[in-house]
Amino acid sequence: MAGGRHTSRDGGRENAAPLETYRLMRDFGRTPEPSGGALLEAARQDGERVFVVQRHRATARHYDFRLEVDGVLASWAVPKGPSLDPETRRLAIHVEDHPMEYLHFEGVIPAGEYGGGDVIVWDTGTWDSHDEDAAAAIRAGTLHVRLHGEKLRGEFMLVRTARQEGRKEQWLLFHKHDEHAVEGWDAEDHPRSVLSGRTNEEVAADPDALWHSDRPVGEAAEPLRAPVPPPATEEELRALEELGASGTWEVFGRALRLTNLDKVLFPGRQGEEPVTKRELVRYAALVAPVSLPYLAGRALNLHRYPNGAERKGFWHKEVPEHAPEWLPRWDNPAADPGETQTYLVVDEPAALVWAANFGALEWHPWTSPTEAPDRPSYVMFDIDPGERTTWDETLELAQLHRTAFEHLGVRACPKVTGRRGLQVWVPIRRGPTFEETRRWAEKVSRSIGAVVPELVSWKWSVKERGGLARLDYTQNAVNKTLVAPYSPRPSPGAPVSTPITWEELDDPHLRPDRWTVRTVLDRLAEKGDLFSGVLHHDQTLPRVK
Repeated sequence: MAGGRHTSRDGGRENAAPLETYRLMRDFGRTPEPSGGALLEAARQDGERVFVVQRHRATARHYDFRLEVDGVLASWAVPKGPSLDPETRRLAIHVEDHPMEYLHFEGVIPAGEYGGGDVIVWDTGTWDSHDEDAAAAIRAGTLHVRLHGEKLRGEFMLVRTARQEGRKEQWLLFHKHDEHAVEGWDAEDHPRSVLSGRTNEEVAADPDALWHSDRPVGEAAEPLRAPVPPPATEEELRALEELGASGTWEVFGRALRLTNLDKVLFPGRQGEEPVTKRELVRYAALVAPVSLPYLAGRALNLHRYPNGAERKGFWHKEVPEHAPEWLPRWDNPAADPGETQTYLVVDEPAALVWAANFGALEWHPWTSPTEAPDRPSYVMFDIDPGERTTWDETLELAQLHRTAFEHLGVRACPKVTGRRGLQVWVPIRRGPTFEETRRWAEKVSRSIGAVVPELVSWKWSVKERGGLARLDYTQNAVNKTLVAPYSPRPSPGAPVSTPITWEELDDPHLRPDRWTVRTVLDRLAEKGDLFSGVLHHDQTLPRVK
């Protein structure tokens, strides 16, 4: 990018150090905000620059609009938030530059600190501009940008006005007339984080960490979430590639006996090589740290295909006698004679690698934890297309779910199944029984189905549905499961059940089997875990008539 390092104005003087003002205004012994001690190198191999918009509830609610410029985030406070409506001009107050580490900051800034309050990543993505030197354009008072975000897309203008907000410059932010313009579009109608799916209220009520200002700085942060283990190392992955068809693999501190690593488990898609067991095991080792929060503490039903996805699979629930002793497991005290007594529990990443080697191509955790198997953590919605259901009709049903949950004020996290449909998980506070969650899900599902009765059948038998879709609420029962996020599915190419944002329902490139074991890790690296909102079990179910 052309031009020198960006400088921001504050009270009429330009700062020689780009983050000087930011650092002077904060006590990093108390605030969890990043200090930007080492500026991140902004230049990327693809040359793209990033932006972020954070919804920030401080003294007054506002949106922090930040653009990567010369290694820092040039920042504006937008009280009413950006809009896609070209007729809407938003006040944008130019504030101090922020460090690049702030890009994905989501959490709580302590009360009494500058900017104290809760912050979510409301939108993020990349941006470009007709202005070759963005820093010079900002100094000149006019910047033209194209945003490529989850919510904000298209052409925007930032224009400095002659007015001041105290010692801060006032600007105007507005969308131009293009194909992304939307009349009447209001940021407040889209309040959730694109990273966690949570609202500011939910982050404030259930932060990921507490900060104790009366403790030494090194001990002040008290994490409220179990630490996520790192993925398999490059050395461990290299050892897997060098292993023969069978052998012992040391990974995650465990010695795993692997067999038939060159066996084809998934046929290839057109123009692609088939997926072998070695590749599945490698994928399990890489995705295990991300998958672990959705599997830990829950009985796991395995859908096994030891002879590959082209042969008939079967459900396997009982931990086999030959399983290693270290493998985590749970004895079901409610099991009757003849029922599964001992289930696998993926409480550590090596257990998922073991399951992949065992021929489990699908991973189905219980919706209730082993410590309270009769109390679900989620309410499940399964949009199951019929033979006649088109993809556009499936999306229409999903969009109706989106509208319903927005109307109810409920956090709900969608994902594509990796097959034909979509699923939605609604996290809840422990309390309701399965009978209660099933009844609630049925009411919501039937209200949605009533809007498009020509698309939905409530018949149990597939043959009786006439090729129509089913909104399946019956999975809300003990030992009834839906496929886990990031689990493969037994189809060509090894598609993966992948979390999406609600906005992605409008993406013309979205498909239910779009991501595979070969591509979903790149998506995770780019967008993070979009399903993490279901890990916060803080919701009570509103009444549905």
